[in-house]
Amino acid sequence: MSAFDPFRARRTALLTTYRRDGTPVETPVTIAVVDDRAFVRTYDRAWKAKRMRRNPRVEVAPATVLGKRRGEAIEATSRLLGGDEAERAARAIALRQRILQGILVPLFHRMKGYRTLHYELVPARDGDARAVRPAA
Repeated sequence: MSAFDPFRARRTALLTTYRRDGTPVETPVTIAVVDDRAFVRTYDRAWKAKRMRRNPRVEVAPATVLGKRRGEAIEATSRLLGGDEAERAARAIALRQRILQGILVPLFHRMKGYRTLHYELVPARDGDARAVRPAA
């Protein structure tokens, strides 16, 4: 059983990143789970990318497209991917939402001159990924 099993049935997750002062910031993101690995995408100038670059500790919870929590959050660490790993993540995310994530988001990023970033989420290593916040 994978810590990311609750995300297999949902396309969207609520990703919580942390500002310098520790304030949590929640953002809905498309999530793809392949085997025991979870992937999310953003672009280089997004605030969540800047926050993850500074502090890779995140929380992730199943959510609706509008960001309403639909399950318990787990602690994880974000890891920026490159090369073949980033391509694998891009394909997995594109398969989750073929039009939006397969065509529109990459096209928008190219048009705006953004660099698309892919992250792997690794469950916290406190034995297993543990729930950190109850569902609303």
